[in-house]
Amino acid sequence: MSLADHLARQRNRDAAERTLMAWIRTCLSLISFGFGLDKIVTAIRSGIGVAGNLNGWGVRLISLAFVLTGVVAMLAATLQHRRSLKRLLREEFTYREEPSIANATALMLTLIGLAAAVVLLLGASSP
Repeated sequence: MSLADHLARQRNRDAAERTLMAWIRTCLSLISFGFGLDKIVTAIRSGIGVAGNLNGWGVRLISLAFVLTGVVAMLAATLQHRRSLKRLLREEFTYREEPSIANATALMLTLIGLAAAVVLLLGASSP
């Protein structure tokens, strides 16, 4: 294997590391946002004296959806990173198209947004 091939593999490994770091930041943001949203709404509700188990169920579900999206995306990104590194170690590197984690995450965020819209509409229609 030539020096150019070794350097190309190193660039690909470095790119895979940068991609994983970007996914870590994205997933941490999703998890933090979901957790923070729930805690903020809970603090506001307890501050104004709103009690009951069913109050805020919509916000809790939306918060949980953000957290779970972050966790699942992080697991998928980690597995994809490991597969990429294993392929780079092979003598004969072959390119293989993999499912897009970004597209799946975007779809999940779209669904979360639609669910949030429904929760807001239902909340606006109740007294």
